[in-house]
Amino acid sequence: MNILLPALIVLASMLAMEWVAWASHKYIMHGWGWGWHRDHHEPHDNLLEKNDLYAIVGAAMSISMFALGSPLVMGEAAWWPGTWIGLGILGYGIIYTLVHDGLVHQRYFRWVPKKGYARRLVQAHKLHHATIGKEGGVSFGFVFARDPVVLKAELKRQKEAGIATLRGSAETRK
Repeated sequence: MNILLPALIVLASMLAMEWVAWASHKYIMHGWGWGWHRDHHEPHDNLLEKNDLYAIVGAAMSISMFALGSPLVMGEAAWWPGTWIGLGILGYGIIYTLVHDGLVHQRYFRWVPKKGYARRLVQAHKLHHATIGKEGGVSFGFVFARDPVVLKAELKRQKEAGIATLRGSAETRK
């Protein structure tokens, strides 16, 4: 099999996972799944959070795709794209872990970027954490971050509309 098609499937799956992550974060984690996500938005000294259960959900998605693509599980009629989709989900999970848990929340290493896209990611996610509770908020994605100036304006609009309660003066932070 030509490697180009599988590589495109892996890349497309990784890109699609940012949309899946955004939608899951906005509508599940900040909706009916808030019970697992709440502790991620509250100060704590625990090594693990209930929110980490969502990583297990992502791993299950990846493993399921690998299983669908495996001739050992599915027999001769294995769904061959499943392996490559599973690899894309796995790749996204690794990037998420390094960027969100590692860079933004500094769970694995300490580095505060001073410029560039890494700084923008950190700023955008800190603005996501600027709200109290599950209502309102900005920047629900994990890898693609909008301009912090735009996000601050949206937070200000949400505060004025009574949609979000902000921690301190989040709409004016640098």
